[in-house]
Amino acid sequence: MKFGKLALAAALAPALLALAPAQAAELRIGLDSEPSAIDPHYHNLGPNNEIRRHMFESLVGQDEQQRLTPLLATSWKPTSATTWQFNLRQGVTFSNGDPFTVNDFIYTACRIPNVPNSPSSFTIYTKAIEKVETPDDHTLIIHTAKPHPLLPVEIATWGILSAKVFGVTQKLTFDKEGCGITSWPKTEDFNAGKGTIGTGPYTFGEFVKGDRLVLNRNDSYWGEKAEWDTVTVKPITNAAARVAALLAGDVDFISKPPTQDLPKLEADPNVGLAQGLSNRVIYLHLDQYGPSTPGVKGTGKPDAKYEGEGPCATQPCEKNPFLDKRVRQALSKAINRDAIVAKIMGGVAVAAGELLPHGFFGTNPDSKPEAYDPEGAKKLLAEAGYPNGFELVIGTPNDRYINDAKVTQAIAQMLTRVGIKTGVNAMTKSVFFKTRNLYEFSVYLAGWGAGTGEMSSPLRALVASRDKARGLGGTNRGRYSNKALDDLVLEALATVDDAKREAILQKASRMAMEDYSILPLHFEVTSWAHRKGLTYKARADQYTLAMGIKAAN
Repeated sequence: MKFGKLALAAALAPALLALAPAQAAELRIGLDSEPSAIDPHYHNLGPNNEIRRHMFESLVGQDEQQRLTPLLATSWKPTSATTWQFNLRQGVTFSNGDPFTVNDFIYTACRIPNVPNSPSSFTIYTKAIEKVETPDDHTLIIHTAKPHPLLPVEIATWGILSAKVFGVTQKLTFDKEGCGITSWPKTEDFNAGKGTIGTGPYTFGEFVKGDRLVLNRNDSYWGEKAEWDTVTVKPITNAAARVAALLAGDVDFISKPPTQDLPKLEADPNVGLAQGLSNRVIYLHLDQYGPSTPGVKGTGKPDAKYEGEGPCATQPCEKNPFLDKRVRQALSKAINRDAIVAKIMGGVAVAAGELLPHGFFGTNPDSKPEAYDPEGAKKLLAEAGYPNGFELVIGTPNDRYINDAKVTQAIAQMLTRVGIKTGVNAMTKSVFFKTRNLYEFSVYLAGWGAGTGEMSSPLRALVASRDKARGLGGTNRGRYSNKALDDLVLEALATVDDAKREAILQKASRMAMEDYSILPLHFEVTSWAHRKGLTYKARADQYTLAMGIKAAN
């Protein structure tokens, strides 16, 4: 799939270094980041999740477009509004030869809440499970407290351990307190390869933090055997260094080559490219919480005292203009999304009108990106009481998303043209997320990838009111709040019928977009580069999986 023109008008010099062919049975991958641990339940993070899929499988899989597929479960269905039956695949063994049974599922579900010091726990994907019945070794009956249509999707996000490997041989009964088990494997054990036993197509070789992860083919794998005897995954976080490693023949395959290098790579006869539309939306979040906000000037005194978290609770801040829908709409109209896609992203992106691309579950087929209308933006600002605009600072990471700081700089110039004098505060991702979580930005740029592949994921996380008890608004740092939208999201999350749930999500998405609760900018198109002779099916979740890298016929 092509996204934009990958050839420069000016002639480009050919690559200076030819690619050295790799041995057919060995694959070397250069990734833009590395997992924080090999423990499959330690950290719900993209790099961790893509690596664990090589070794630890889920009951349910997800294909390149995140459609659910059979994996360790051959089928599943709701038998009532609060009951699901999963039929497990028979004849499956872990890489050490132990048979896979329902006991391993229960052991894993009980271990997930008991992972110490987890920076981001998988308990959000297990908390709906109230009771588990096991009529036999390969049948699971899972009960939830209320209708929970996303249970199969959530089960697809976590990998299953062998209970026997960790000394548990007795038949387990599920409970939320840990199944009566008092000793759990440590994250450090997995990093060292102790107990790193799964049912996946690859087995653990070694993990040297900051240098390499080695995976070996699992010759006893129940499914299609892996193509590569050995896979060496190397973290190469610098984009230029990743490209250089590919061109020098040090690796065979790299993730996320920089957009500015794509024309050069496409022109190189020794290089192949794979590209695909991801579900990651890049967006602007606007502070819609209190009467004042920390990142604006020229708006005047607030209408009321600020109460709540954030800098404005302890220092004077000016009036918050983003409480007015007209101002939010003005910002959206002032942004030329097509120009950002063409000039900043090099055509390797798609302008966004919703929080998921067309075709994903819950999207509206007729949704369109906001049209660029600077004059309309100026008119709305004047109507809202800001005929001369105001000053604004946008927060952004400079190393998290594709061209993130450059995109933010372009937006700042566009807003300045309509009267909102805008500066940019760019920082590394670790500093950015810490600052964002302290509510120190009036406006910030960030991204969201829908792990479930359907609309409830971004709606629930990004625009639903912050409500930890109900699992809403976990990443809504703009603190937008709309009870009618919350009710729709919760209704969708309790509707098992797919057609009815999709209609509810479509309505909720239209509501969020019409209220300018958040400003979607574009969807990232993910690129991979590789030596000639390889192929890869691009994935919407942006994962780099060795199972998808094939030698061309």
